[in-house]
This record gives sequence, structure tokens and C-alpha cells, in this order.
Amino acid sequence: MHTSALVLFSGGQDSTTCLAYALERYQRVETVAFDYGQRHHVELAARQSVLRELRHQFPRWSSALDEDHLLDLSVLGAVSETALTRDTAFKMEANGLPNTFVPGRNLLFLTLSAALAYRRGLQVLVTGVCETDFSGYPDCRDDTMKAMQLALSLGMDQRFLIETPLMWIDKAATWDMARRLGDASGEPGGGQKMVDLIVEHTHTCYLGDRSQRHAWGYGCGTCPACLLRAKGYSAFSDSLNKGDTGAAPSGA
Repeated sequence: MHTSALVLFSGGQDSTTCLAYALERYQRVETVAFDYGQRHHVELAARQSVLRELRHQFPRWSSALDEDHLLDLSVLGAVSETALTRDTAFKMEANGLPNTFVPGRNLLFLTLSAALAYRRGLQVLVTGVCETDFSGYPDCRDDTMKAMQLALSLGMDQRFLIETPLMWIDKAATWDMARRLGDASGEPGGGQKMVDLIVEHTHTCYLGDRSQRHAWGYGCGTCPACLLRAKGYSAFSDSLNKGDTGAAPSGA
């Protein structure tokens, strides 16, 4: 039985939802992030705010929330010519992928996370990759995750489990999963607290804009990440207003 997890935690909506998922599921949870020269470097500060608020607002989860790690992956930014690591406009490339795709990013993230988990005695890697609402990134696909799980387990001679709680749900369902996990925490008003925490403290905007506050949180409002988050929040809010609560997420 798995009792511990390492969450790849950037400080965005998706990874915060995954962190709540892990805290509700495992007895010991650690977090890891990567500084790879991303334009939205502000996410690294936002994640500390999220961790602080989770500890404060969800006391039961706080007892499971263990060490946080930040790894220097500047070499990834050095070899990447992408819209996430260079000051360039967002566009589609000739290969059909957006120029926000950072080649090898999730592969490196998972490899280093597994090495850290190996040293820390953690059994599960939790990541917020998704095939439903995504930009076509090949390193977010379910097949990639399964291949990485096998390769890491063989290469380190330790049986790792890679969990992807968001793989088959859209952004509206991700908002709802966060709400339901907040309710499952046992904290009075936990569902709304979790939604409010994500709105106020997480960061998703590719441009790193924290100057503009929207109903769904802070961001420029026009980059691909903001548009996806806004669209999901709108659908989530409409669903709540109609009384459509959907199904509870696994582990909640």
C-alpha cells in the first residue's frame, strides 16, 4: 500500500489541485518545483503562498505536508527556444505544436523527481499533466507517463507509481475536483475555501502577470494559459449555478 508521495508542484491551478489530491490520499507528502528560467518565474513565489495557505486553512492536511524542494534546472532554459523561456509571441509552429512547448521538460521533471523520491523514500509521483485540456504537448500524454513510469522503475530498481489525477478531465472538472477535495478535507466550508485559495494564490499566466485580478485569478487574460483557465472557471461556475455537482474525484 502506498503511503507517501512527491507532488510536482509549480504553484499553478493544476498542481495545487494535485497537491490537495495527494494530501487527502497519502500520509506523507512532499513537493518539488523547478527553476528553468521560465518567463512566469513569479510562479515560484506563488507556490510558497499556496503552501502557506494550505497549512493555515486545512489543518488536517498540514500534518501530512512535509518538506518542499526547489531544483535548479537552468540548463533547460539555456537549450530551449520557446515562448516560455524567451520573450517572444505565442504562436503555432510548423510541426503543429505551440511554441510554448518546452522539449523534454516533463521528462526531465519526472526523472529528477524520481531521483529525489528515491533519496527521500517516497513511493508515488503526482503530476498535473492532462490529455483533455492541453495544447498537444507530447510529454503530457498518458502513453508518455506510462513509459516514464516503467523506465524510472527499471532504471532505479524501485517500483514507482506515477499518478495523473487530471489526465482525463477538462479544466472545469479540475475546478470542481478542487472544490470537492476541499469539502473532503473536513474543514468547514472547505470546498469554497479551496476554490478561493486557487483563485487568490495560484499562478498560471505564461506572462507572469499578477497585476490584473479576474474572477478566476490573476493573469494577463489573453495568453493561452489564462484563456484556458478562464474558460474552465466560467463552465464550472455555470455548472454550480445550475446545481450540477457531478461526480466526486477519485481519492476524495
